[in-house]
Amino acid sequence: MLDFFTIFSKGGLVLWCFQGVRGPAAAATAPVNALIRSVLLQERGGNNSFTHEALTLKYKLDNQFELVFVVGFQKILTLTYVDKLIDDVHKEFRDKYRNEFQQKGTLGLLNGTFDFKDDFLRLLREAEESSKVRAPTIMKTFEQSVKSQKTVKCMIETRGEKPKEKVKTKKNKGSKKEGMETVTASNKAAPGEKQPLSAGDKEELTKDEILQKNREEFFKRHMKAGEKSSKSPKPDAQKEKGKKPRVWDLGNSNAKVLDYSDSTTNGNLEACPVEEFDPDVALGDRNREPGRLYDLEYESDEEAEEEKVIQNTSKPSTKKGGLGGMFGMLKGLVGSKSLTREDMDPVLEKMKDHLIAKNVAAEIAVQLCESVAKKLEGKVMGTFTTVTSTVKQALQEALVQILQPQRRVDVLRDVMDAQRHRRPYVVTFCGVNGVGKSTNLAKISFWLIENGFSVLIAACDTFRAGAVEQLRTHTRRLNALHPPESHGGRTMVQLYEKGYGKDAAGIAMEAISYARNQGFDVVLVDTAGRMQDNAPLMTALAKLIAVNAPDLVLFVGEALVGNEAVDQLVKFNKALADHSMAQTPRLIDGIVLTKFDTIDDKVGAAISMTYITSKPIVFVGTGQTYCDLRSLNAKAVVAALMKA
Repeated sequence: MLDFFTIFSKGGLVLWCFQGVRGPAAAATAPVNALIRSVLLQERGGNNSFTHEALTLKYKLDNQFELVFVVGFQKILTLTYVDKLIDDVHKEFRDKYRNEFQQKGTLGLLNGTFDFKDDFLRLLREAEESSKVRAPTIMKTFEQSVKSQKTVKCMIETRGEKPKEKVKTKKNKGSKKEGMETVTASNKAAPGEKQPLSAGDKEELTKDEILQKNREEFFKRHMKAGEKSSKSPKPDAQKEKGKKPRVWDLGNSNAKVLDYSDSTTNGNLEACPVEEFDPDVALGDRNREPGRLYDLEYESDEEAEEEKVIQNTSKPSTKKGGLGGMFGMLKGLVGSKSLTREDMDPVLEKMKDHLIAKNVAAEIAVQLCESVAKKLEGKVMGTFTTVTSTVKQALQEALVQILQPQRRVDVLRDVMDAQRHRRPYVVTFCGVNGVGKSTNLAKISFWLIENGFSVLIAACDTFRAGAVEQLRTHTRRLNALHPPESHGGRTMVQLYEKGYGKDAAGIAMEAISYARNQGFDVVLVDTAGRMQDNAPLMTALAKLIAVNAPDLVLFVGEALVGNEAVDQLVKFNKALADHSMAQTPRLIDGIVLTKFDTIDDKVGAAISMTYITSKPIVFVGTGQTYCDLRSLNAKAVVAALMKA
């Protein structure tokens, strides 16, 4: 049973609505608004199904008249006729009010009356009846089976006929191993038939005699193999199992000397002395504006030069060819006709291969092209517009829309809001191994310090060797760049750590409590890298987030990944949802995209990550220094992605 069926324009005007269940008239408003926000506005139309709470929504777009047809029903139901119904309603509604749409346009939508209830109920009955009228599966009769084809004669076994086939095919009641030995022995005895047989051997042997003969030959071969193995020399004494630790000549065998994780260093500046080093190496660009997060840059001048070259090369061809050149130039123009799927398929196939070559996950590339096809199918184009340019323009608009998700994360605004409530703003970093969580945490710390906020770094990576020492080094360098003397005697960055092998969730809780007591503005929680398939570590991460309830959960991913980005983000979100104790689980809030300076124009990972999570890319790491942190520029990324 359907909950509702509604038809509205892309401008937001509801033309007609049917409600199948009793309830308030606005029962369909929330699901349809969620569909518009999450799918239609976000260019995620690759799949025509959408789930909102307990409802499943299916929709169909009419691009010629800018209409949307939406049907909603309970997701626990399996209604096989819904697809047929929405197609039939789309066709009937178009044909009935075609003239009104074409002649009056938008005014026709505003002033028109659409009496479609009787037609809809008729189509609904037909669709329901068509789903019921199905031929039941009929069992085969005995005459149609394979067994009926066999005759009684073929089932009778005659003694003495083809003994080899009988040995191969007939199952022996003894052990399986003995049967295999019999088959191999009989197969290998076949070449012996070429030798001349004696008068007694010319008679056919019985089955028992054949088995006895094969057993004797098998035992003879087995005895010979045993004699050969007994003559072989004995191997040397087995080596001792297990690894021995390697001892270096200049190393230190005492592990305590190498343990720098002293729990008394929290808040103690003497344990973290100020480090003297060249600030140019750590800062990079000295001419930048302090505290400003620059947009990601991409030079698109090359593309403009390429277009000029193409235009210059195309001009002589029109002069030389005369009318032929003119017709060649006009070839492929749409000419005020509606686009069909057949027109777009070759272009979309090339676009899909282009996106995959730019590191977009294959699954995401297919869904993007499918969404563009649904958006353009049936749309009437201008006279001098090619299919390629139309599809490319629509794809660019879709990519820009994807990179600008629903919620924008403004860290500085949120930190100031937390200051007004006299509490620290907590950010948790998570991700797989080796993507640069600690390095980019230090970059974000430097950016926050330059904006006047004090930072406490919580060393919750208690697994990786050297993780605490790495953060301690960053803390010393940041204190050297921003000494307390420059901030009125206030220490701008400190490290909170409890060594290795401890519970990460407990350390994070203690760090947040310490920051609240000491008046720190921001707490940055560094966690251990973990693969998305490691269930125990994913459970520990979900526990850390559930217990401490951070204000922002950032997933750190590198720009080098392709299809792996989809798997990582889906499984991270799934693990956080499965292991969360709250009714509404806390998932990833934003993305930090690292190693962006290593990929040239293969920027597809940004599209894959935002498409999967619908979350924004908050920071982009572009180098080795503290200043190599950027905010995402959607148009620059799309320009690099569409570059040939």
